Amino acid sequence: MTDKSIALADGGAIPAPRRRAPAAHATPLWHLAGLVLLGLPLLLLHGSAYWVNVLAYAYLFGGLAAAWNIIGGFGGQFSLAHGVFFGIGAYMAALFFTKWGISPWITLIPAAAVGAAAAALISWPTFRLRGPFFAIATMAVNEVAFVVANYFDGITGGPRGVLVPFRAGLANMIFLYPWQYALLNLSFLVLAVAVSVLLMRSRLGYYLLAVREDEDAARSAGIAVLAVKIKGMALSAGLTAVGGALFAMFIRVIDPPTLFSLQDVGVKFALLTLIGGLGTIWGPVVGALVIVPIENMLRATLTGLWPGAHLAILGTVMILSALFMKRGIVGSVIALRRRLARQA
Repeated sequence: MTDKSIALADGGAIPAPRRRAPAAHATPLWHLAGLVLLGLPLLLLHGSAYWVNVLAYAYLFGGLAAAWNIIGGFGGQFSLAHGVFFGIGAYMAALFFTKWGISPWITLIPAAAVGAAAAALISWPTFRLRGPFFAIATMAVNEVAFVVANYFDGITGGPRGVLVPFRAGLANMIFLYPWQYALLNLSFLVLAVAVSVLLMRSRLGYYLLAVREDEDAARSAGIAVLAVKIKGMALSAGLTAVGGALFAMFIRVIDPPTLFSLQDVGVKFALLTLIGGLGTIWGPVVGALVIVPIENMLRATLTGLWPGAHLAILGTVMILSALFMKRGIVGSVIALRRRLARQA
């Protein structure tokens, strides 16, 4: 058996997928250097509260996009249900803190566990569908979660939502200055990237890539396709729930439209990943650092003239990216580098 083969439960083996995530070939040192460089914008912009706040959003959504990329990019399953896991983490952090005074730091672990369990429960029936049918099913799950959160006002606050009182302190995950939130969200982004790197060097990562490349061939080779998808979704959802908890303590006001809006949450994870580079380690990060600041500038300048204009522009960017830059920013750079290396 070669080093690049995948060992199966029955003792056989299949070759590792050829189109493995390009960034997964980078050495750990290169990934570490990239993680260190992520803090550079924070150092350069620390004097501007506005831009540090935007950067905090970019870090958070970069981590959330990296979490979505685990199942959407590496596993090839275009999920629109991640708003559900995001909402689970947000509501758990906010409610545990406001009702029982439990620190959000403590809530992160049960939030990740509940998010992963919910993902497994949702995935078992929906993963029996493929392609657009799977995406439609997950979108329906997100809409059901929106209705449930809106109706059960005794738990979620209904349309009023939940207001987290301002009690500044490290134990409460509530800070006085934007740079502190940016540093916290950067830590989450580093965690999401580290998990992605480790995943791509693990058996589960190889299996996810094999399922993405050819699900029928992977099943014929002995891979438990449904189990692999569910594990990938659970890992992705657990990280997403952690991001949702950080989001709740960041903005301190949550309600169903904020958490379950497809255009602002569910589709956004996919948008950032597609533009940055689907199925790459650093694509979601680059997508977030590019799109989130642009989105904020467009919202600030165009909303007064034409409500929703920033969404229309971002949708256009997504369509153009799908048509002319299918690999995304990172994927295109990697492809160009390989082409130049072959010509050299």
